[in-house]
Amino acid sequence: MIKVEWFFWLVGAIFLLMAAQMLVDRTNPKRFGSAAFWGLLGAGFIYSTRVVEKTSPAEPLGVAVLVMVCLAGFGFTGKGTVRTTTREQRVAVASRLGSRIFIPALTIPVVAMVFAVIVKKWHIGSEPVLQKGSETILGLGIGAVVALAVAMIVVKEKRVTVPISEGRSMLEAMGWAMLLPQLLATLGSIFQAAGVGKQVGELTEKVLPDDNTFIAVLVYCVGMALFTMIMGNAFAAFPVMTAAIGWPVLVEQGGGDPAVVLALGMLAGFCGTLCTPMAANFNIVPAALLELKDQYGPIKAQIPTAGALLVCNIGIMAVFAF
Repeated sequence: MIKVEWFFWLVGAIFLLMAAQMLVDRTNPKRFGSAAFWGLLGAGFIYSTRVVEKTSPAEPLGVAVLVMVCLAGFGFTGKGTVRTTTREQRVAVASRLGSRIFIPALTIPVVAMVFAVIVKKWHIGSEPVLQKGSETILGLGIGAVVALAVAMIVVKEKRVTVPISEGRSMLEAMGWAMLLPQLLATLGSIFQAAGVGKQVGELTEKVLPDDNTFIAVLVYCVGMALFTMIMGNAFAAFPVMTAAIGWPVLVEQGGGDPAVVLALGMLAGFCGTLCTPMAANFNIVPAALLELKDQYGPIKAQIPTAGALLVCNIGIMAVFAF
């Protein structure tokens, strides 16, 4: 059986390899801090398996996260000069390949879908080929590995060090912001465990008029968008707003279809993702990678679309969920 831990170990090993590269890169004035940050992240992927299996304590992971926060927060991370292909070489390869350059990127979702739909049903004897409940994650991981092999064939690259160096270059360019969605999603779980959703729900019930489903839908969807803008992640806002309004008011009291209410609630949150610098991985990092003059350019371009989609989500939920 292929286990999901193997994929996490691979991710951790890649981070550790890149951390080792950063450590010896003297062009990076903050190489020690950068190596420590990404090295701790890589070690965390590997060590967390023991925490899940309850064979090791979880406290070291918490300490590692706090150290990473300090390293990033106090500016101890930076980027060096990665030895890779020149811009002229990349332009030449892109011109030669044309639309074929998208084949590796499209390989990932295709492989992930095949694993999630077909391979998940395969068995060797009585044991499934893929770890039960992790088929999609395994498909994504295996799809990434297959896409790497396909990319090297398409561009006729024989050195595996080239994609590793390119990956490190992008990793350093994105920096700590790459981890922000995961950290914010975790914060949402903490809020839920602390009872924030329940308190928000009690306050909302005192304000919302009785037997007015549309107002409740409006508050839920707009609340998801606004809370996502504050948190920077719809996954962080979802447990709080759903515990406050989505489930008790719209599903239990209003009799709404849970699948429709919850799916559209999450989509409303994504509208907020398009409009906030807190979603750095989606809005600020692309501006930095593309070297845009206005770091808020992506957000300004996305606001009209986000507003229109939010209105559509509210209308669809009000009509089809009840």
